[in-house]
Amino acid sequence: MDIVITRNKPAKERLCRKEKRMKNKLLLAYDIGTTGVKTCLFEIGDGLRLAASAMEGYGLYIDAGGGAEQKPSEWWNALCATTAKLLSVSGADAADILGISFCSQMQGLVLTDSAGEPVRNAMSYMDQRAREQLKKGLGHGVQISGVNAVKLLKSLRATGAVAASVKDPVWKYKWVQEHEPGNFARVHKWLDVKEYIICKMTGEFVMTRDSAFATLLYDIRKNTWSEKICAMLGVDTAHLPRIIRSTDQAGVLGEKAAAELGLPPGIPVFGGGGDASLIGVGAGAVSLGDTHVYSGTSGWVSTVVDKSMVDISAMIASIVGAREGFYNYFAELETAGKCLEWVKDHLALDEIGVFLEKTDVAASQETVYTNLYEYLTNVIDTIPPGSGGVIFTPWLHGNRCPFEDPNARGMFFNISLETGKTELIRSVVEGVCMHLRWFLEIQDKKIATSPAVRFVGGGALSDVTCQILADCTGRVVETVDNPQNAGAVGAAVAAAAGLGLITGIEGAKELIAVRKTFRPRAEYKKVYDRNFEVYKSLYRSNKKAFGLLNGSFPVP
Repeated sequence: MDIVITRNKPAKERLCRKEKRMKNKLLLAYDIGTTGVKTCLFEIGDGLRLAASAMEGYGLYIDAGGGAEQKPSEWWNALCATTAKLLSVSGADAADILGISFCSQMQGLVLTDSAGEPVRNAMSYMDQRAREQLKKGLGHGVQISGVNAVKLLKSLRATGAVAASVKDPVWKYKWVQEHEPGNFARVHKWLDVKEYIICKMTGEFVMTRDSAFATLLYDIRKNTWSEKICAMLGVDTAHLPRIIRSTDQAGVLGEKAAAELGLPPGIPVFGGGGDASLIGVGAGAVSLGDTHVYSGTSGWVSTVVDKSMVDISAMIASIVGAREGFYNYFAELETAGKCLEWVKDHLALDEIGVFLEKTDVAASQETVYTNLYEYLTNVIDTIPPGSGGVIFTPWLHGNRCPFEDPNARGMFFNISLETGKTELIRSVVEGVCMHLRWFLEIQDKKIATSPAVRFVGGGALSDVTCQILADCTGRVVETVDNPQNAGAVGAAVAAAAGLGLITGIEGAKELIAVRKTFRPRAEYKKVYDRNFEVYKSLYRSNKKAFGLLNGSFPVP
């Protein structure tokens, strides 16, 4: 994979300007996503400034049975490569790095032995093989919304949520136990993605509170593992690591890991957080009632609340956040930006060829993608809102919220002879935005989402997409600088708080300002309201067909 480097200003130039100042205060943040890692170097003083960043991709291995796996060694190799390149190009002194922190994908399953080595490939949050395990675990007896009533109430009382999705990690754990007993016998600890990296760096087996909550085995009142829920679901509590806060120091960088990363040993390593926790921090949405929208590989709507709540019928729950005493009321779409990637690979091949021939681009995947994304969004801006009545459903790998169905799939609805490729491409962006609108409307039934929402992730790089989101949702949309780095910014904030450089996670509010504001255009409200009503009906109308085509058993 290509390594991509970006810099705000040459680090050597900054160093010269600051010779009379105190020693540089640098923070190293790793944003470990589904398809790649972005490594960011931040300088903290009177503010938080991105000095440089590097990124590298890795594999996501999908199989026909619903499996979605990754190789932890590829995560580590990407971290090492980007760290080395970042330091080389930036000219920064690694001795100035005060702390290391992380933002990462969540609800993965990384089972390790006593030496911290994985016993098998990591199972991604997207893995949906454990249907039978979920059925045996919760799908029996008297049920509420498809979940055993007694177990549902016990889970809600202890954890504030319930493992009702086939993609919840406890069912992956049970799948390995049943299908790979040899591997399971070697298990020492159950870790998530960043927790594996922390172990690799420090030798410590830990899990941050937000990641612990995401296992749905965490007692939110006692701030520890729930022995009752573990016993109910058949989880060995000895497999569960020590729980820490996002701002806690997990350990220090060990000599072996330091040598591989090209860093000095002894740097404090902080817990950081999952993407669902820290991207909101990086968006500056940290106060009660703040709502942010994220569109990266996946997408979501999240609102800061001060109590635990759940909407089991819509698969929405408040999850433990990075800020102490607060939760994120969270609704997730698994394929958001992934849909645009699909467009790039399968719909826009001829446009890509023309585009690359006419444009002098650097030999890097990010440069090509960034320019291509801009190209595509500029093209779709020529198509009137509503895409000529074409509607796209962004369920390319099933769907979790507001309905749980691993069999659901994407589709283009209402294609005519007049429909062109650009209408199809625009409908993909609109489809993602309509699903995010669905999230906002469902959340509003329980809480008050904010009238102005912060929009971050790769999707927020395009003004066209920002305006479509505003028009589709009827909300004011605010963006920030470097929205694609919101997770890394959140990780840096966690490290800064852990080091005492700022006063808690809430300090992000003053560090992160609004860059641009987009307001909904009243003249397009009717067309989007019409399309949205049709959009919501498409799953109900096609649920049976999805099951026949994509279910576990062959059609007779």
